[in-house]
Amino acid sequence: MRRSACERNFCLMDTRKKQDQGHRKEERVSTALPVDLGSATGITKDVSASGLFFETDVPYALDSVISFTVELNTPGGKMLLKCRGMIVRIEALGKKVGVAVKITESTMEPVQ
Repeated sequence: MRRSACERNFCLMDTRKKQDQGHRKEERVSTALPVDLGSATGITKDVSASGLFFETDVPYALDSVISFTVELNTPGGKMLLKCRGMIVRIEALGKKVGVAVKITESTMEPVQ
């Protein structure tokens, strides 16, 4: 059976999508949450149990350790997710920088 170019491209994209999902241990959720980086801020693009990707104006170095806080709205009220992690990917996004972080430590505290 011969497939059209469109069908072949769809199959290729579908295979890549499945391969990408195979590399990830946890499901990612697309969400825009504020990230407090201490001397800078950012906005998340996606979050999982083991990491997140955010955009910021500040350049960071690959493989460096980073500490940050994300404010979450929960049914019990606002909470701060305080994290420490390793930068595993950097992307140039026009005037912004995309930063992917693997979380190595985290705690959750109520907003005071």
